[in-house]
Amino acid sequence: MTQEKVAVVGLGAMGGGMARVLVRAGFAVMGFDVVGERELAFAKESGVAADPEALADVSAVLLMVVNAAQVEATLFDDNRFGPGGLMGRLSPDAVVINAATVPPSFARQVAGRVGGDRYLDCPVSGGTARAAEGDLAILAAGTETAFARADAVLTALARTVYRLGTEPGKGSAMKAVNQLLAGVHIVAAAEAITFGMSQGLDPGEIIAIIDECAGNSWMLQNRGPHIRDGDYTPLSAVEIFVKDLGLVDDIAREARFSAPLTAAALTQFLAASGSGLGREDDAAVAKVYARNGGITLPGDAA
Repeated sequence: MTQEKVAVVGLGAMGGGMARVLVRAGFAVMGFDVVGERELAFAKESGVAADPEALADVSAVLLMVVNAAQVEATLFDDNRFGPGGLMGRLSPDAVVINAATVPPSFARQVAGRVGGDRYLDCPVSGGTARAAEGDLAILAAGTETAFARADAVLTALARTVYRLGTEPGKGSAMKAVNQLLAGVHIVAAAEAITFGMSQGLDPGEIIAIIDECAGNSWMLQNRGPHIRDGDYTPLSAVEIFVKDLGLVDDIAREARFSAPLTAAALTQFLAASGSGLGREDDAAVAKVYARNGGITLPGDAA
């Protein structure tokens, strides 16, 4: 049986994991990345060279790039793929699965340029660990034809595929809702733990007890141990939430919607980034609170 051919553009922490899931699921996967070492390493794993001329044979392209500007450049302008960017290479039946976090208005605009039946507005949630296991939540919107063309890829990548209607942009809107909550909850968890420390409480004690209390959150239980252990190895970096909460703030402004919690959380992530913590895990926002409160966090010198 001939393997279904797909391409993945963006082989970073999320895209690389997703590309490897697709290989394990039996797809022939070409992986493209602006970092040449990533591209070559993945080609050795997948056994398929990243050949722009071979894009005419793929049934789907998964975009896992950083932002809307990179999506637009990849699709229409990137000289790596030849004149006209990626769209100049694809067959009329290939579907573009855009998993990057972008504004809903951008998703609608790009769907119009690509063609509704060829574009799926398809952001994901779950983080790098779940991406590498094919256990993501996919927040998708697009036509029935686009869903049908993308079905095998989505099934391999996701625990759950949420179909949010036929209008591109609704997937991106739902991702913005998720990122608003995630960013605010990370900052709230950091504030709560460091506030407790200012009152003489141990961070591990805070996390364990709040796990049984009404004030608990998934982010406190997931990110709290990073603070407790003084381990800020980046699973999701501070800069991700500078970008994503900045995007939520922009969407809210465009809609003339007041989002003060988003703005407050974004300020804390910006402070963390401005302090040189942008590449650390997003739980490092706790260091902003610790600095301002004269608190010594676990792992820091007294």
